[in-house]
Amino acid sequence: MQDAVMDVAMPTRKGRHLVPMGLLLALTACSPYADAERDVAAGGRGLAKLNPSPQQGYELVLTLKDAPGPFAVVEGVAQYDARNYAACGQIVPATGTAGRITSQEPIALRQVGENEYRGTFYLDRMLDEDYYGRGVCHWTLTGVGAMLRATGDTANTRFLTFLSKDRVDAGSPLTLHYPKVAYPRAELAANYPASGKENPSEYKEELRDALFSITTTVQKLAP
Repeated sequence: MQDAVMDVAMPTRKGRHLVPMGLLLALTACSPYADAERDVAAGGRGLAKLNPSPQQGYELVLTLKDAPGPFAVVEGVAQYDARNYAACGQIVPATGTAGRITSQEPIALRQVGENEYRGTFYLDRMLDEDYYGRGVCHWTLTGVGAMLRATGDTANTRFLTFLSKDRVDAGSPLTLHYPKVAYPRAELAANYPASGKENPSEYKEELRDALFSITTTVQKLAP
């Protein structure tokens, strides 16, 4: 499940947004929503709006252990989805159903220690609104994640982590283990997405003594 979500949740188009998905194929140039969809295609937010005064603040914390070297790129992201998109989203003519509405909002992560990064995000970051004239879309956080890369070279490995909303609610940390041999670049492929494993024993025996970990936790901020 984690890997499937990460494909959606991690920053793309330099950390910009994909909102709403599926509609790009259905809307024509003469559609009243065409400008918004062109903005989405260019990496913008489209019709989705940010809440001007979010109140439910949380801090994303990444803690590294036994890292094989420094990370020049550390990017966080919070993924939000309109949970009632079927009732409020734009109908796709080809299918007669509403397209999914999702937004990826960047989390600015700052280094606060040799092995720790922190950044603020909000559960209520997106604005509930009637975007398509079919009723108010209600947003919910799907989860938060991060991508770390040794340098700005996009051929280097992307070390990925993602904490689901269930784990955020439960205050349950996630520790993932990664092979050091994939740093800074994996032999398997350029721009390799290393999603990590919770159980080190899932790696081949020769790799188990050469792993590093990233622990992802979330802390609620005082109002």
